[in-house]
Amino acid sequence: MQSVLHAAAMIPASIPSPSWSGFDIPLPWGSLRIHAYALCILAGIVAGLWLTSVRWARRGAPEGSVWDIAIWAIPFGIIGGRLYHVFSSPDAYFGPGFDGTGDLSLIPQIQRGGLGIWGAVVLGAVGAWIGCRRAGVKLSAFMDAAAPGLLLAQAIGRWGNYFNQELFGGPTTLPWGLQIDPNNPNFPPGMPTDTLFHPTFLYESLWNLAGVLILLALDRKFSFRRGRLFCVYAMYYTLGRVWIEAMRIDDAEQITLFGLTTRLNVWTSIIVFAGALLAFILLGLRKRSEPDTPFLPGRAPAETKPAGAQPVETTPAEEKTAEAKAGSKPDADATDADSADRATGADSAAHADRATVPADAATIRHSDAAVSDSESRANLRNNQSGPVRASEDADRDPTGGIAPANGAPAAGVSGRQGTGTAPEAEGTK
Repeated sequence: MQSVLHAAAMIPASIPSPSWSGFDIPLPWGSLRIHAYALCILAGIVAGLWLTSVRWARRGAPEGSVWDIAIWAIPFGIIGGRLYHVFSSPDAYFGPGFDGTGDLSLIPQIQRGGLGIWGAVVLGAVGAWIGCRRAGVKLSAFMDAAAPGLLLAQAIGRWGNYFNQELFGGPTTLPWGLQIDPNNPNFPPGMPTDTLFHPTFLYESLWNLAGVLILLALDRKFSFRRGRLFCVYAMYYTLGRVWIEAMRIDDAEQITLFGLTTRLNVWTSIIVFAGALLAFILLGLRKRSEPDTPFLPGRAPAETKPAGAQPVETTPAEEKTAEAKAGSKPDADATDADSADRATGADSAAHADRATVPADAATIRHSDAAVSDSESRANLRNNQSGPVRASEDADRDPTGGIAPANGAPAAGVSGRQGTGTAPEAEGTK
């Protein structure tokens, strides 16, 4: 029991202020400062992209498309987040009341902190839309897949406020109160140096981590699509942002609506929550007019044929041969049918004299082979303009076939066989 009490006494009664905010990389012309705030943002982006890529792949999206979208969404989101922060907290940049006493050179200095989530979401969505159009996928499908990852990125990125000692809440006596260095420019003037403050960065980080689990569970159970899961993300985040934002004491633009004056981000969260709730209801009422797919219409990949399934091309001679086989007698011998088919192909070819073709010829002219200039068109049997030798008429049998010559098998144009047994030719085995 004493050991437990001793361990409890060793637990700090507050969250200490950070003693480290980055490091320097020496360069030939000086040094490069790497801020902890930037590292937290980068770690959040990497974690969010990882979770998004896993969910995106499970929805059948093209491999690697999440990175094609991210290269547009991330820069747009950072710019949008910075612009929202500048205009929601303008005193440092434009002076109180926009009197021109501010420092405009502070605007691009993101390492000092200051990224507004709503500007990041709005302009990041514009970049994501560009990436989705180029990748041939739906923005709504990508936003649903990215919603839990976006919350995860925000949960990690919020720790940058801790290292910058900024955006904390009012004074508190809770054991998890946050210490702020009295020499820090963000320390409220006039307060005792040992004052503890609400760690709003920690509240929001834990709120977002819980939201990641909630979104994943809801998506697993209900399979929200067409942007509805992103609407759930917006409602959940703004619900927590209202009470967390109300605890902060840093300078912010104050807006009066309905007789109530509060921070701009509080009103923004309320408006976004109402809009997300309305969009969620309307999307749920709309019937699906198309199948659930992440692809834009006409951009889905074509169905692939099984390996080895190639189209079969046939020549005119092969087509005639197939027809001849189909018209042969059912009880004909397979060997005789093959001989008759070959004879049919030879009969439709351009030969000088059909009766004098040697039986042991190594090759048989195809029916669609070109006729050489040395061959007389008059000798073609199907040429109606040329004379027909009497020997060919004599060789024909009454059924339209060719009479056997020197023991050769009889075969007609239609592929009918003679009654005799055809000897095998050496070239037709």
